[in-house]
Amino acid sequence: MVGGNSVIDERALGKRLQKARQHAGLTQQGLCAKANLSYSTLAKIERGAIKAPSIFTVQAIAKAINISLDELMGFNVSNITYKTSKSGLEFIYFDVNGCLVKFFEKSFSMIARDYNTTADVVESVFWRYNDNCCRGINTLDDLNKALAEAISAKSINWLDYYLDAVEIVTPMHELLTWVSQNYHFGILTNSIPGVLNALFERKIIPNLKYDTIIDSSLVGSVKPEPAIFDLATRKSLVDPQKILLIDDTKANLISAEKKGWHVMWFDYANPKDSVDTIKQVLN
Repeated sequence: MVGGNSVIDERALGKRLQKARQHAGLTQQGLCAKANLSYSTLAKIERGAIKAPSIFTVQAIAKAINISLDELMGFNVSNITYKTSKSGLEFIYFDVNGCLVKFFEKSFSMIARDYNTTADVVESVFWRYNDNCCRGINTLDDLNKALAEAISAKSINWLDYYLDAVEIVTPMHELLTWVSQNYHFGILTNSIPGVLNALFERKIIPNLKYDTIIDSSLVGSVKPEPAIFDLATRKSLVDPQKILLIDDTKANLISAEKKGWHVMWFDYANPKDSVDTIKQVLN
């Protein structure tokens, strides 16, 4: 039973689950890891072999796939409707650093000040680790240890400095809220493990009902690599030409265009002008 009054059709649920998982770009093993399920349990649910699976299990699966419980219980891709702009756009992806928040370079000088070193030393270590951290190969602890060694400190937490350094880009947050009321939308970001969650917890990024959130450190691929755009296309559930990417990095925009996406460059030095231009396109 779901909610005490709906009978689960195990076989239909299994088919919907399989289809939703595939659209999310997840293998069975990948979904098991995200939903904290055993492989055998998930495989049986997808086959319809478990009689009345626990609602808590189904909720965990829906959360891991980033869809609502109602969507999973009655999921049908062909029945999903999207609001569409005159330009044909249906899904909007937002970058984070340089778009939703001002860039974090001043964290380098903050660390240098506190540990009596130079910003160049801090920046050199950061960029040496950043790419592998964003891929999920290295952890935040790995970065912290390398920084501590470079500046001769017992310990340091780069995330604390990052969170103190970043600033909200208010016009973009207003745009994000407006988009959430008019389009399907999501986040597509290169991110060090744990950073995105911390931004949500501190409400530096609005806690809205995102259709999908793609954190590079969780999917093992970074922008501008084609693989992350292929995954983002699948998770949007729309055709590539109906997707818009808002990003501040030209290489990312070029890669998205090659996948058939629409793109708009965000100039975080002139956020209001950029947002006005974006809204003109979406309106």
